[in-house]
Amino acid sequence: MENLAEVINKIQLVLEHIRPFLQIDGGDVELVRVTDDGIAEVKFLGSCTNCAMSPMTLRAGIERAIMHEVPEIKRIESVH
Repeated sequence: MENLAEVINKIQLVLEHIRPFLQIDGGDVELVRVTDDGIAEVKFLGSCTNCAMSPMTLRAGIERAIMHEVPEIKRIESVH
């Protein structure tokens, strides 16, 4: 992937906008890594780790926002 540092920076900016909504309920999310084939791996923290809504948050919230702002990303995966 070209200019990985720029892609990571864009993802971090998106996560900064999402983070307050997760923190309201005691959760958080962090970027773990970005693969060469355009997969961003994120890790849920706090109350998000055991929340039944985490898959929905990942797909409808985090993935949608990142892929809208960072077209280099093809998919978001949650890692533990």
